[in-house]
Amino acid sequence: MKAATTLLTFATAAMLWGCGTSNSTDSTEAADSANEAVADSGQATGTTAVAEEDSKFAVDAANGGMAEVQLGELAQNKGTDPKVKEFAKMMVTDHTKANDELKALAASKNITLPATPDEDKQKISTDLSAKNGKDFDKAYIDQMVEDHEKTVKLFEDGQKNVKDAEIKAFIDKTLPVLKSHLDHVKNLDKTK
Repeated sequence: MKAATTLLTFATAAMLWGCGTSNSTDSTEAADSANEAVADSGQATGTTAVAEEDSKFAVDAANGGMAEVQLGELAQNKGTDPKVKEFAKMMVTDHTKANDELKALAASKNITLPATPDEDKQKISTDLSAKNGKDFDKAYIDQMVEDHEKTVKLFEDGQKNVKDAEIKAFIDKTLPVLKSHLDHVKNLDKTK
């Protein structure tokens, strides 16, 4: 029975995934839709599913984490200031590690994560790509301050609202790293 329920859940999520992406290239929206389908099918069949708020947190965290890696790689290539490049390298390393942990956790909880950053994050990357030299360095640092302020808030809210113990443990482990990134990038911003 459980196998049939799981199969039904995956089929429903796949259908929504396919339908949701025909008019949109935003894999974050598709992941949210797939997770809603899993939650709905779990409620309909009486099986336990991760709370919708918990899967929404995971999707948002993955979206931000992938964007940090993408922008960090860009800054390693386009940055001119060695401190900016060093920070970008740290972003790629730390966020890749957190992303991998989140992927494994999400898989164990039957949470669908986006495959790529959402359209807003992609636009930020495109806009940054158009900049060069010191303009790029300054724009990247400004973006990192903004992104990390939002991400720290997301994780702080997650500490209060997430119900799943393992996701909460991920938040508790990752939040201090995010706060140190924010402090680091704010200090870099003061020098620019």
